[in-house]
Amino acid sequence: MITVMLVDDHELVRGGIKRMLEDVQDINVVAEADNGESAIELARHMRPDVILMDVSMPGIGGLEATRRITLSSPETKVIAVTVYEDSPFPTCLIGAGASGYITKGSEITEITSAIRAVHKGDQYLTRHIADKLARSFVNHRDQTPLESITDREMVVMLMVAQGIRNKDISEMLCLSPKTTSTYRYRLFEKLGVDNDVALTRWAIRNGIVNESSVQNIGQT
Repeated sequence: MITVMLVDDHELVRGGIKRMLEDVQDINVVAEADNGESAIELARHMRPDVILMDVSMPGIGGLEATRRITLSSPETKVIAVTVYEDSPFPTCLIGAGASGYITKGSEITEITSAIRAVHKGDQYLTRHIADKLARSFVNHRDQTPLESITDREMVVMLMVAQGIRNKDISEMLCLSPKTTSTYRYRLFEKLGVDNDVALTRWAIRNGIVNESSVQNIGQT
């Protein structure tokens, strides 16, 4: 039996996936979390085989949660489940330790295939994303500023977009304020912006976050 934990800040999404997995005989949902911080604690205690992890959530988010969980519990495999396809998220999630990447529109057959694949120790990417990453690798010399963002820089960008202050980002990520500022200024340099507001607008314009999420983050 493969034990699975669901992590998403929307109860309806978690419930929908859970219902789809209820009739799958070799997969059992054993835990649910609605944010990255809770996911880390639950993963430590429950030790699930596989975690289906949303990326964009309040707080540290799914990207940072993935990094911490895969570092502390390498036997637990993480599959990112997100709406993002054409963005640096796949590369960032894989860099953070994720074993799979699927979209929220995936059919139950793809979700179960991904779970079984990563549980066996394989990596699973939807075909569209796998093709995109292959093209990115081939065209590495033509890398765009968006594709040059590292997983840690992406975490900081998502938190800046939530309006979280530099000091609080540092505390939540266990970094020094100087290191957090370095990540922010690297982002400014790479993306051609000069402040947090401009960075947030850039993230909205390029589909990294949506405007409604930025305005209502922390209230869902």
